Order: sequence, then C-alpha cells, then structure tokens
Amino acid sequence: MTATSQNPTPASTPASTTADDGTDGPQGARPDGVALQARAITLAYDKAVIFEGLDLSVGQGEITTLIGANGSGKSTILKAFGRLLSPTAGTIELHGTPMRSQSARAVARQLAILPQKPLTPTATSVRDLVSRGRHPHQSLWRPWTAGDAAIIDAALAATGLLELADRDAGSLSGGQLQRAWIALVLAQEAPTILLDEPTTFLDLSHQLDVLRLVRRINRERGSTVVMVLHDLSLAARFSDRLVVIGRGRVLADGAPWDVLTPEVLHDAFDLEALVIADPATGTPLVVPVEFETEEGSVMRSLLGSANLTL
Repeated sequence: MTATSQNPTPASTPASTTADDGTDGPQGARPDGVALQARAITLAYDKAVIFEGLDLSVGQGEITTLIGANGSGKSTILKAFGRLLSPTAGTIELHGTPMRSQSARAVARQLAILPQKPLTPTATSVRDLVSRGRHPHQSLWRPWTAGDAAIIDAALAATGLLELADRDAGSLSGGQLQRAWIALVLAQEAPTILLDEPTTFLDLSHQLDVLRLVRRINRERGSTVVMVLHDLSLAARFSDRLVVIGRGRVLADGAPWDVLTPEVLHDAFDLEALVIADPATGTPLVVPVEFETEEGSVMRSLLGSANLTL
C-alpha cells in the first residue's frame, strides 16, 4: 500500500503557523546561536562503534527532538551531549567551547541532563530533591543562601509542587515525580536542558502535562531543549526541529512537516503511514497503515520494534 502525506499547508510552512492556542504546537523559536555542536564524533560502547564521524548542531533557544527506531542511538547522542559518554574521536562544543576543556562544575552551570530512569533517593523530601539542582552553584566559598532557597521555591511553583514540597519524593505519582525532577533541572538554572524520554511510563494526560511544562520553560526562559521521544506525533506537536537517527547517522533533520514524511517513516521505522494534520494543532499526526500478509492483517508499531497480527 502506498502511504501518503496529507499536509494542508506547504512542507516548508514555518512552525510558528501551526498552533495558536498558547499551549501546544511548535511556535517558531528563533535561535541566536549554537548551543551544542558535535564535530565528527565517534561514539562506541565496548569497542562497538555506534556513530562514526557524526556532525550535529543544536540551535540555541529551540526544542530539538531526537527520534528513531529502538536501538538507533538517540540516547547515546544525548549522553554524549551530557558528558556521560566521551567520544573516542571528534569534539563536542558547548556554547562554542570544547566541553572536554571545561570543568564538570562549569558544564553543570550551563547544561542540565535528566536521564531516562533517574534513581529517586530514599527518605528525601521533594524540596530536598529539587535543592540538589543548586549544587553546581555552591562551593566552600559560596555556601547556601536565601537566594538559593528562593530559586528552589520558584522551581517548585513553576512545576506545581509547592504544596507537595515536604512530601517524601518516593511517595509521589509517576507524573508528580517527573515534575519534581524537572523542577531540579529548573533549579540548576542551566540554559541548555537534555531530557531522555521524559514521558516514559506516563499515561497520555501526564505526558501532555510534562511536555507542556517543557514548552513553557522554553518559551518563558528561552531555554535550549534537546529531548528523546518515541511518540512521533507528540514529538511533532512540541518540537521546533526533529532529527531522525538511524543506521549510525542522521537520516532526516528539519521542521516537523519536512521530516515526518511517508518516505522517511518507511526508511527509519519500516513503517507504512499516513501523515495528516492534527485537528487540534495543525502539526503532523502519524497514522499507521494496515497492510495484508499471508498470515493476516498486520499493523506496524510506531516504535518500529513490533508488529501486531490481527
């Protein structure tokens, strides 16, 4: 079956024209520089090379989302940007300066990373968890101040957690706990934020809550955000730019309508799909297409990792 794209506007439509509800949909960030730059990097695990000679830049002030099939290396790139994985070749620059030439504290003041499955400390209040975001700003000569406390309160307020500040973090629901981790990132006050699958294990309502919060942080603070997401339609809805990763390289890169085409979806996910306009936001909505085999009717998974036989 031939997949088609039903885009009511030209493929080059600016992201700023796709939503006007003040909450959802890309709004056309205007980056005024490059926040992160990977120059010909090689990334490997135990001598198994995942990427070789990879070039990738992230514009300042925009939301960039990495998408791709399971095992394509999205999280590997995010770990490299977050200094959790060192390239065996090439250079990563943070705001124009090679990251390896900067101290860990200096990097942490500019860049915050939320891993896919952060370990929640036991017997720790929400306020104490969020306060850890201030650690990069403290030292023997710069102890805790009233200013730090005010920043913590502001981060709790921004994530709707002030009333839960004294609760044990381990007692929070999945959505509340994810907001607490994002509050920690806010308290760190780093202009660049990396989020590895921030909606994992959340139901759709809480996924939307988290992504709306991320979008609000981007708009109000001008933060640069790099995310890894699996849901292609949500990625399109909340991102200024999508980067498709596969086979050790960048397969596609650009605005959501330019990237989420049937051809790219087939190439990156082995997925036959329609791409239509989301009736709520005008952003791309990916609809898997059913096709016939000798065994029966099969629907390809959006994650590119499984088939459902009906």
